[in-house]
Amino acid sequence: MLPFAQMKYRLTLLLILPLASCAALCQTAARVPAETPLPVQIDKKLPIHVGQPIRAELIYPIYVHNKLVLPEKTVLDGTVTDLRPNRSLRNSARLRGDFTPFRIPVVRFTDFVLADGKRVPITTGTATDGAPIYRLVAPPPRKGGFLHQQFDNGMQMLRDQIAFFTAPGKRDRLTELLYSQLPLHPQSIQKGTAWTVETAAPFDIPPQTVSTPASVDKSTRRADPSTWIVKAYLDKKLSSISAKPGDPVRAVVAEPIYNSDHTIAVPQGSALVGTVTQAKPARRFGRTGILRFNFRQIVLPSGRAQNIQAALTAADSSVTQNLAMTSEGQVKPKPQDKIVVPLLLAALAASPLHQDRDDGDLELFRKRALASNSVGLAGFIAGTASGSANVAAGFGAYGAALSLYNRWIKRGREVTFAKDTRIVVQTTPRRAEVLKPASR
Repeated sequence: MLPFAQMKYRLTLLLILPLASCAALCQTAARVPAETPLPVQIDKKLPIHVGQPIRAELIYPIYVHNKLVLPEKTVLDGTVTDLRPNRSLRNSARLRGDFTPFRIPVVRFTDFVLADGKRVPITTGTATDGAPIYRLVAPPPRKGGFLHQQFDNGMQMLRDQIAFFTAPGKRDRLTELLYSQLPLHPQSIQKGTAWTVETAAPFDIPPQTVSTPASVDKSTRRADPSTWIVKAYLDKKLSSISAKPGDPVRAVVAEPIYNSDHTIAVPQGSALVGTVTQAKPARRFGRTGILRFNFRQIVLPSGRAQNIQAALTAADSSVTQNLAMTSEGQVKPKPQDKIVVPLLLAALAASPLHQDRDDGDLELFRKRALASNSVGLAGFIAGTASGSANVAAGFGAYGAALSLYNRWIKRGREVTFAKDTRIVVQTTPRRAEVLKPASR
């Protein structure tokens, strides 16, 4: 017979292990409520047609009642349900000699695929604003005067141009650049395209083994007891077109913030409340929109409010918007190269008209090709096939004028944050008296 102490030890193990296993599984089962944002992204290029399967991954984890229920990179399956005409892109492309019938895919997601292979049916709204995204990050405060800042802007534009040919994904970018020179070309959903859809109805996540809140990303914890790094979703669209200083801004906390002892400092579902502090719509002559907002209060789900000082430090943005953030949290479109590109195109347009006596047929062809290529392949073929310096120069002048119009005369670009845009805010609690919630 086994000694009594050994029997007691084995019986204890038999009791503890099932309970521990149950706790590890049961603590992650949850019901995800309706209107929960699901930010997703695809990792490969896909063709555009109705019925095209879409397999995407969560960009950020999903929490329910401060428990992690769906980690990032969880897979979702969906389809393209419809195609809508992209009229603004069609119009601008036709001016460049591109007659591709650009369309916007309408995407709907129908299932989660969990790590163990289980499928969870979901009901979501449709998404049409798909585009590759990047994270806007506030840079350190700038030093120096106006000339120094303009020099920095020029260097940044140069780095962006170099990154186009050197950064990861350059093959896809170069392929799209070559396609854009054709008068008609296939359209695709780019690699890295992201959508944010909302759940239209609650759904249940079955028990599964995922990381506990104690092992979440350290950036969600409070390293400094007087500072919080809050990750949240804007609860409505913000745009420099319609926003006015003083307009209310609200964002819902997406991930709980933990103290060093793993207790919760700010629960998921809390609300950041603030206002728009600066807003200017875009205007003619290339003047771009400006948008700035901040938060002055955090309201817990219990209704308790705390005054805070907050600074926007990061936000997701569509690559097509090409936005930049200042160290003060102001967001505006990146500056364009308004001088070099139009001057270069104008010089190329004039080159066929300057012919030297010793120019051979190859040199004349080169000048016509460089001038007429400013409006794509159609202009290149027409300009070179005509054999006329005037025709080639005409195409070149048209391209230079179009570039000048887009940079100097056309209305500048707006600053727009869609509903459920992911933002990161650094907050500091204030010692001022807590504001009372508005009475109803």
